[in-house]
Amino acid sequence: MIRRAKWRVLPLLSTLALAGCGGSQSKTASSGNADTLTERQRDSMLSTSRIPGARGVGAAMRAADATSKGIRAADSVSP
Repeated sequence: MIRRAKWRVLPLLSTLALAGCGGSQSKTASSGNADTLTERQRDSMLSTSRIPGARGVGAAMRAADATSKGIRAADSVSP
């Protein structure tokens, strides 16, 4: 019974170890070529995918756009 538990935990620990190793370099330094898409373009593509939770990315982008639009409108109003 203890052996089974060890095999269930081993993949989790190895995944966490690999995830912790990837954040030390910048995005352009980690790969030889620079990414051609902006973060907004990547998020836009993600929001249209069928990945669970992807619709939330689109909703967050729309909320951020609405907030930015309201801030720009308030800044442009002259007294």
